[in-house]
Amino acid sequence: MAGAGSAAVSGAGTPVAGPTGRDLFAEGLLEFLRPAVQQLDSHVHAVRESQVELREQIDNLATELCRINEDQKVALDLDPYVKKLLNARRRVVLVNNILQNAQERLRRLSHSVAKETARRRTMLDSGVYPPGSPSK
Repeated sequence: MAGAGSAAVSGAGTPVAGPTGRDLFAEGLLEFLRPAVQQLDSHVHAVRESQVELREQIDNLATELCRINEDQKVALDLDPYVKKLLNARRRVVLVNNILQNAQERLRRLSHSVAKETARRRTMLDSGVYPPGSPSK
């Protein structure tokens, strides 16, 4: 019986190309993580969309407060509230930028995982192993 890290041997003693236990584990791990990465990406995308909508609503509210302040006969000091809204908008934009950077890193990670999976699958299908591989 061949070990988990060695290639199978035919009856004639010649090595037979096949996945090793390590390759199978790596591929299984990649397939296990792929749905979680895709789900996380979709959630980040949804949060970014809601952040954009929130930013637009804050802008509309700030504009409306400024208009009300200008139209009032009695001097209401709405400036502190406008400043608070603008500060909230700034924080929303900051969080959106952080999410955008995280989503870009996640996209690159997903691309790398797909590329590595394809590379390993090609190696397994062709039976070619890199030098120093435990399959030799």
